[in-house]
Parts: sequence; C-alpha cells; structure tokens
Amino acid sequence: MNNINTFSGSLSCEIVTLPIDSKEILYDTSYYGQPKDDILELTLIEAAYLIYKGKITVNSENKKLDFEGFMCEASRRTGNFEVKYIVFKDLRERGYFIKPGVTDFRVYPRGGSPGRTPSRYFVYVLSERQPMLLTDLVRQIITASNVKKELIMAVVDEESEITFYGARLRSMKGDMDNSRSVPAIRASLLEDRVMVWDSKSSAQLHNEFLYGKALDEIRLQLSLIEAAYLLGREVVEIMDSKGRILTPNDFADQAVMVESDFPKKLAVYKDLREKGMVVKTGYKFGSHYRVYKKVDPKKGMLHSEFLVHALDNNYIFNLSQLSRAVRLANSVKKQMIFAWESGETISYLEISRIKM
Repeated sequence: MNNINTFSGSLSCEIVTLPIDSKEILYDTSYYGQPKDDILELTLIEAAYLIYKGKITVNSENKKLDFEGFMCEASRRTGNFEVKYIVFKDLRERGYFIKPGVTDFRVYPRGGSPGRTPSRYFVYVLSERQPMLLTDLVRQIITASNVKKELIMAVVDEESEITFYGARLRSMKGDMDNSRSVPAIRASLLEDRVMVWDSKSSAQLHNEFLYGKALDEIRLQLSLIEAAYLLGREVVEIMDSKGRILTPNDFADQAVMVESDFPKKLAVYKDLREKGMVVKTGYKFGSHYRVYKKVDPKKGMLHSEFLVHALDNNYIFNLSQLSRAVRLANSVKKQMIFAWESGETISYLEISRIKM
C-alpha cells in the first residue's frame, strides 16, 4: 500500500488480487471486487477503473503496470475488453453499482447496492461493428427474464458514445374481430397484386375488414400477403391472368417469385391478424408492417402502435441498421417489433432506446 487510499495488487490470469485490508474501502463502501479468504479479487475491468481513479496499482511479473500498460495487457487476455470498460466506467460515473454477470454486468437500481437490494438489469455490451445473432440476443433475454431482470443492450460506437436499448420478448394482441366469414369473392392475380372487381365485395373487404386499398370507387387492390391470407381462409377465389383458379400453393409459388420474403411475411401477417390486429404495409417506415391494435372503420386508420419486421430465425443483426430502425420507430411514437417463426408459433421481440 503506497498511501492510505492506494492499494497494490497482482495480476493473475483474468483477476487482480489485493490484500484483505483493501476490503473496507473498496468493497464495503464502494462494492468493488469480491472478498475471498484473505484477499479481495477484482475483475480486469474493475481493476482498470480503479487504476484510472488512482485507487490501486497493479504489478505483473514484478513489473508495475500503468493505465496504458494494464489496458493493453487486459485487452490481450479478454475479448471485447475496451468496450466493456467504456460501459462500466459510464455506468459507474452515473452512480450505478455494477457487478459481473452472466451477460456482461449486473446493474443495481439507483439507491440500491449489492447485499441490500436485488440487481435490476443485466447489461449486454456490444461494439457497433459486431454482428449480433438473433439467437444470442434471445438467449440473453431469457437468461435475464428467468431471474426477473431486465436486459439492456449497451452498444458502443466508434467514438465511444453509448446507446442503451431495452430488449424483451412480448406477446401481441389486438381488439379487432377478424373471425367473421364472408361469401367467396372473385379476384385476379395480375403481377404483384390482386384485384377484386366487384364493388360490393370490394367495399365489404375494405370498409368492414380493412383489407386492401381502393383502386377506384368500384375496385379494390389487395397486396400479395393480404390475398394469400384471404385465400387460405377461403374468403377469395383467385384466378391468374389466363383465368386459371389458383390453389394456396399455386399462389404462394407465384408470390415467392415476386417477393422472396413472402413465406416469413405471410406467417407473421397471419399470426397478427388472428390475434385481432390490423396489419398494413410499413414500407414508408422501412419495415414490413405497421400494426394497429384496433381501428374504427368510421374514423379510419389514425395511428399505428407498432412497426413489425419479419425475420428468419437465424437472422444476424447489423447494429447500424438496428439503430436506424429503432430510432425511426421511436421518433414516430411506435414500438419496434421483430418477429420470426419459432416452431409452430411466432415470437416477438421489442427493442427500444432507453435512458440510463
């Protein structure tokens, strides 16, 4: 110990050990490290921060490491070290107590501390350049949820700014009655959309059930997804341009040639509609769908609550693209939802920007 507030430690593998007399100042008061027998063990990130704060010095192979030397050594010993350090330092200086966790960190609520209150968050740290597997993120969410924690993604950009995101699995449910049946309606597949020719049928589908967009005062255009869903429910009978009646499989085969994402988009659309929601294109917002819990046909579609994007279950997120999607959704007061087929069901993931 060099002075009353500075302790000397030793680097060994991925921990720094300090004499037990450091416990009162570093652990009992500030919750750094973990006491073990007659020593205090620090993680490399905790040690780096305490070197920066002038609270400890660290020796490795009889050589004292300054902050630069320690950071370089630690980054060789553990992956993603520098971005984790940036997040640790940021949260510590915001007044949070932080401990190692099964994601990257366990973070206690403001006013809480280890041994006195439960931790509130599991923090998952990423560099903006890292690809993020959907399966990895879901595993982290489930891990946090199993112990009643909230998962926070901390993404560090190239200028070391941090963006925090809340991520959770959720259910989707609307208040529309989409179960009513109607007589079979004749329609035609033209190229990338389906046309309903009869004025009465067009009005019923559009005004009562909120499908399609009016071409004029008589005819109605349906998207490929809407048409496939209605065909599957035997609401429409669809013919191709030569007058041949198409089965659902025939229609799907032709739709895939126009839109490669058709199968996963249809699976998500079907699930949302059957959960009582109104689903319309989200193209203007860069997503597959904008989704409403309920729409009053007399008032029209005023404000959708969600943007929903359909994914493959092995999808890999590009974090820059994720940032754009979430920022846009939040800026227009919508929730950004990602959806994918999970066995026989559809899973939904909500990601939103949060302030820490």
